[in-house]
Amino acid sequence: MKIIPAIDLMDGKVVRLYKGDPNQKTIYSENPVDIAKQWESAGADILHLVDLDATLGIGSNLEMIKKILETLTIPVEVAGGLRDKSLVLEMAKLSERVVLGTLAFKDKPLLKLLLSELGPEKIVISVDHKDGEIVIHGWQKGTGIKLIPAIKEFLEMGFTEFLLTNVSRDGTMEGPDLEFLEQACNLSNANVIASGGISNISDVKDVKEKSAFGVILGKALYEKKISIEEAKKIS
Repeated sequence: MKIIPAIDLMDGKVVRLYKGDPNQKTIYSENPVDIAKQWESAGADILHLVDLDATLGIGSNLEMIKKILETLTIPVEVAGGLRDKSLVLEMAKLSERVVLGTLAFKDKPLLKLLLSELGPEKIVISVDHKDGEIVIHGWQKGTGIKLIPAIKEFLEMGFTEFLLTNVSRDGTMEGPDLEFLEQACNLSNANVIASGGISNISDVKDVKEKSAFGVILGKALYEKKISIEEAKKIS
């Protein structure tokens, strides 16, 4: 199982939000490049880099993302606000993988085009949900779409990589949502990264037992409740 620390960017700083709420923000560092190097040195398998300003439509951290990508040697997946073809293709060239959420649900023709141009291994579909219902636009808008049928549709299209976040757990350190994770991991050909709620090493073990492809470490990592080194030992 891949150990994947997250760096969430707002206004060029490393932050964490509580349940995706930009008004409930904690700043952890003003130097994202240093944090990225720290997680790489600690043995991270992949870095999960999120532009929250772009996600929420209030700005961009593109230059900072490029700086981080130039610095690291480990794979980086870039997420947040990738809703335009040229930007997706640019990020796909610079990073290992791009994470698509809103675009994946709002523009299926463009999504299919990107799949044919980039291939399934370059695209992670972000299936963010509130207790089983897909949410988009930085988790601010409901869709009425159910999680598992949505994943099945993407699998039929040819996608294999998924990022699964129960927004109700994100930034809470209340433990991961194992019920929906298990349902998703049981689908054939689905490589699922679990995100949201991780609070300690026991949570990482629980996620591994569900056969997740990877686990995102966020707030628990920044609050020193868990380390990449100890997570790697059980991965």
